[in-house]
Amino acid sequence: MPINILMPALSPTMETGNLAKWVKKEGDTVKPGDVLAEIETDKATMEVEAVDEGTLAKILVAEGAQDVPVNAPIAVLLEDGEDRSALSDAPIPAPPPIKQESAKAEPAPSEGPSIQTAPEPAATGKSRVFASPLARRLAKDKGIDLSLVKGSGPHGRVVKSDIEAAKPGTAPVASVASPPPPVAPGMNDDQTMKLFEEGSFEVIPHDNIRKIIAKRLIQAKQTIPHFYLTLDTEIDGLLALRKEMNAAAPSGEDGNPAWKISVNDLIIKALALALQRVPDANVTWTESGMLKHKQSDIGVAVSIPGGLITPVVRHADTKRISAISNEMKDLAARARNRKLAPHEYQGGSTAISNLGMFGIKDFAAVINPPHATILAVGAGVPTPVVRDGEVKIATIMTVTLSTDHRAVDGALGAQFLGAFKSLIEKPAGMLV
Repeated sequence: MPINILMPALSPTMETGNLAKWVKKEGDTVKPGDVLAEIETDKATMEVEAVDEGTLAKILVAEGAQDVPVNAPIAVLLEDGEDRSALSDAPIPAPPPIKQESAKAEPAPSEGPSIQTAPEPAATGKSRVFASPLARRLAKDKGIDLSLVKGSGPHGRVVKSDIEAAKPGTAPVASVASPPPPVAPGMNDDQTMKLFEEGSFEVIPHDNIRKIIAKRLIQAKQTIPHFYLTLDTEIDGLLALRKEMNAAAPSGEDGNPAWKISVNDLIIKALALALQRVPDANVTWTESGMLKHKQSDIGVAVSIPGGLITPVVRHADTKRISAISNEMKDLAARARNRKLAPHEYQGGSTAISNLGMFGIKDFAAVINPPHATILAVGAGVPTPVVRDGEVKIATIMTVTLSTDHRAVDGALGAQFLGAFKSLIEKPAGMLV
């Protein structure tokens, strides 16, 4: 029986993908683990591996196709012993309606947005189930509801062994999907364009990344009650510590220093330790209860052409600053090359957005779900301050904490930000 190869859901937030390249061609023999194609998501380019053995009989979606819906058929596989005549015995699904990349289209940026939310519920109220094509076929044959099966594959994907171990069951009671928040009506495209002189502009179509950014930002601002706290920190001690640590770096095998710590690396460490000092701020809001995290996983916004992405430094509270520095350099480099795996940019306790290198002194960032907070970091600016009745110059860095007021209210946010300020201004505490 021919097997449909579907556009996989490579992350919980993925809704569509671009089919960048077919690695296998029609007629090729494949076995589990073989790379079939390369898929561009809103955040990375990832390889799609075969889960069944057989022959790639027919490709339904051509290279360069854009916005292919998740679970849409992209190819047909014949199992061992089947020949192409089997294709006539079973209906081949029609290719999904797909937008092909035009010759005039601008090249896609190298990365995607950092705003992430849980997958949207379907009309039935059920969330999407991530499963291999073989697992779906076996579940259908055995009368098993995939939504009842706990997946043991990567990122919770349901695989063949999960279905074999499962027993037929009844469908769960469907929950009622919450209606989306109302959106204020705005001008349509034609109305907007009529406000400008004809011929005075050109229309540059949105790429997939920019569409996702717009959608996630609207969701974040409409569904999360933002609350903002701003304070100034003196960072002269931090700058002195950074200089001392970099001067003490041994030479690596390539002859270069084993580490080169940035101010941002020290901010990551300080924020991670602040979460441990104020654990009630290390949370995520859900409708059923508060998720209180035990470790400090810090997302860091990385700017790339066309958007940004937020790789996560896991267990930042327990890592040495030099380890955080080297890990961040690796994550940022692979983010710009679209080589991050989903687990490297999903989740996290909080996030940092640092625009200080651009000379920005003060700003507020949009919370990146599922976080309850995000810290906006400005530039260090030499500023007159009064100490013991005398005016002196200190390097002042302004930070603004955006909080989800449902999870972190004003008093708790102030306590959290105070712990961060203490660590920044007395940085030796981060070394013990």
